[in-house]
Amino acid sequence: MRLLHTSDWHLGQHFMHKSREAEHQAFLEWLLTTIDEQKIDILIVAGDIFDTGTPPSYARKLYNNFMVGIQSTQCQQVVIVGGNHDSVAVLHESRSILSCLNVTVIGAISDSLDQQVLTAKDSEGKPAAIICAIPYIRPRDVLASQACQTQTEKQQNLEQAIADHYQQAFKVAQKKADEYSLGKPLPIVMTGHLASVGCKSSESVRDIYIGSLTAFSADHFPPADYIALGHLHSSQQVSDLDYIRYSGSPIPLSFDELNDVKQVLCVELSVNCPRAIESIEIPRFQPMATIKGNLVSIEGQLNELELPKPGKTTWLEIVVEEDDYLTDLQSRIQAIIADKPFEILKVKRNRSQQQAIELAAKETLTELSPLEVFQRRLAQESLEDAIKDQLIHHFNCIVSELNEIDTEAPELKSIKSSKVKSIENDQANNKEMSSLQDAPLK
Repeated sequence: MRLLHTSDWHLGQHFMHKSREAEHQAFLEWLLTTIDEQKIDILIVAGDIFDTGTPPSYARKLYNNFMVGIQSTQCQQVVIVGGNHDSVAVLHESRSILSCLNVTVIGAISDSLDQQVLTAKDSEGKPAAIICAIPYIRPRDVLASQACQTQTEKQQNLEQAIADHYQQAFKVAQKKADEYSLGKPLPIVMTGHLASVGCKSSESVRDIYIGSLTAFSADHFPPADYIALGHLHSSQQVSDLDYIRYSGSPIPLSFDELNDVKQVLCVELSVNCPRAIESIEIPRFQPMATIKGNLVSIEGQLNELELPKPGKTTWLEIVVEEDDYLTDLQSRIQAIIADKPFEILKVKRNRSQQQAIELAAKETLTELSPLEVFQRRLAQESLEDAIKDQLIHHFNCIVSELNEIDTEAPELKSIKSSKVKSIENDQANNKEMSSLQDAPLK
């Protein structure tokens, strides 16, 4: 059986006010062709199908058209699992219809593990593999809230609960595999949408703050034949284990992903043979580039930059390494590319520590992330480092909660908003926070 692993499509994403619709359309067309040429039997999409919980209509159309298009290939089954960006309600709204097209959608974990453990069949209709379809696991799915727990205890409990779910699903899969055994148990494939310890992340990845769990240890994964993961946008192995893989996103979702080779993973599974994994490179559908240096160097690099194909525009990130603070920086760079099919989406400055101190007062909010703004304000307070670290962690948790509101069904948003307000009130009453209340805000 030939399996294709992809993830993190993020349909509907707007990249610095730029739509990715054309790129996603081109990718999905390429993917259908690849599935046909590679004679793929089963497709796994390991989460983050959409970029937000309320994807635009064109994103849903791309998704639905793809599911119709795959019917013209020999692909026998499609397995879709939800990610942290996906709304369970949105994914499940078309689940019944898609099931008629041999598309199984698992937006959230189920009370019955049998619903998450699927039997994949070959072209002759015979069982060929067992698939444990495990989506992004939210804390409320596996844990009940407990009072007076430390952050460490919350992390340990949550990690163990997620590990238990994987182990329990694997046991159910083993039982099914044994039932279909032809002298040797069928191969078992698992999915997941989470961050693993020691793996490479990128600017576009929205950190998953599940309780205080930021990464999952590879030791907790069961010994499946292949584990198809999503969430991290760079294709990579987990802990140098070739059977635990992130396929990565199909298009660069941030400028720091430009050096990554975007790919899908083709996995050959057989009862009598070891697995074989092949990466298939995805073409770049939108020209993008990062240019670094001082103004003289940047001008030279822009003049040497390869022009895009007719009708295309290259999106640019400009990183300026300049001693002086230039108030007209944007206009200077725009003048350099005035007659070229280039478009600047992002300009930032690289500064030495001394320059950062001297020029901090001249910074604009557009040059800083929300976390950097919070850190600058926090630096003005006379607090112990441990308390500052705790406040930064609380800040990240609140931002994550606010981000997750966007991925929930509309009827849950008011509940989530109340939860965030409760967190803020708890922090305001915290003894460590009292010193901040007395300090003047700037």
